[in-house]
Amino acid sequence: MQHIPPTSLPSLPPRLSYTLSFLDFCPDIDGPAINASASLLGPLMPTVLDLVYTKLLSYDITAKAFVPPLEPAESTPSKPQTPQELHLNHAHILRQKTFLKAYLLRIAKNEDWSPQSPLWGYMDRVAVAHTGVHREKKPDLRVEFMHLALLLGFVEDVLLGAVMGAEQLDAETKSKVLRAWNKVLWVQNDLFARHYVVDRETGERPAGMEVTKDSSQKLKAWGIQVLVTLLVVVLVVRVLGYLG
Repeated sequence: MQHIPPTSLPSLPPRLSYTLSFLDFCPDIDGPAINASASLLGPLMPTVLDLVYTKLLSYDITAKAFVPPLEPAESTPSKPQTPQELHLNHAHILRQKTFLKAYLLRIAKNEDWSPQSPLWGYMDRVAVAHTGVHREKKPDLRVEFMHLALLLGFVEDVLLGAVMGAEQLDAETKSKVLRAWNKVLWVQNDLFARHYVVDRETGERPAGMEVTKDSSQKLKAWGIQVLVTLLVVVLVVRVLGYLG
């Protein structure tokens, strides 16, 4: 029986070693299987991207993530003001498509599948980017964990359809490709969780739970309002006391 110290899991290297081991990820089998899908994904990428972003733009709760808050002095026509303005060929969505395309191809063409691979650090930074905590000099922009997990499930379903429909792949290769992608996407899901979910066993507070700039300002404003209200109440009580 392997011993996994809970206190080691907040750290990326031991967390990845445990995650990859638990998922039975085999670099010599799963890595080449994912690489085999690179040539398949290339021609299908426009279709895959359209399917993903059509889904994301189907709900206001997910589409609003692509409506970045503007700086007070900022006025850029290319930036949408409301989710309803967005469509597949909107400049802002086209830009987002390039990010997802680069993400999928980065995984498909990766060569180092060891726990120390730079790929996992890249995927971890993708997770951090959605928490909003990296935007110290920009307005608050955050995607909640629930929507990220659902998106991964949808992306996997799209990949499943693409691989199963590939006539150039035999049944055994399709099985290996799908099982390998499934493992990698679950690694990504755990890396999202690393920055959003509190581990009760260790009490580790994820970076994604930190108060961001905008929410901090709102909290300060609320605190000032409460303080003013309390002062008014105290003054009223004292005045009533004098009058009595």
